[in-house]
Amino acid sequence: QVQLLESGGGLVQAGESLKLSCAASGRILYINVMAWYRQAPGKQRELVAVLTSDGRTNYADSVKGRFAISGDGAKNTVYLQMNSLKPEDTAVYYCQQKTWTDDYWGQGTQVTVSS
Repeated sequence: QVQLLESGGGLVQAGESLKLSCAASGRILYINVMAWYRQAPGKQRELVAVLTSDGRTNYADSVKGRFAISGDGAKNTVYLQMNSLKPEDTAVYYCQQKTWTDDYWGQGTQVTVSS
């Protein structure tokens, strides 16, 4: 069973940057969507950024202009560059990689932004 592993989380101050990475433990063929979600304490999981196989991206309004998603479907890796971090960005961040038939999730990486 292929697993996704996120890394790059940590504790930073407001205004600083982090880059999250997500790699698969094995080969996933025909990825059509790569995405990052986050879940803050007491809140529902929310979509942060999406990258489709044709190169289109979409972002939550709260992160537009600050976050950037990138990835390599052939290498099963996806990244999230987070700039100008705010305390409200504090959450566990999860990566997702989807094919037409399968949906893979990572275990999450904690991002904490202090004010």
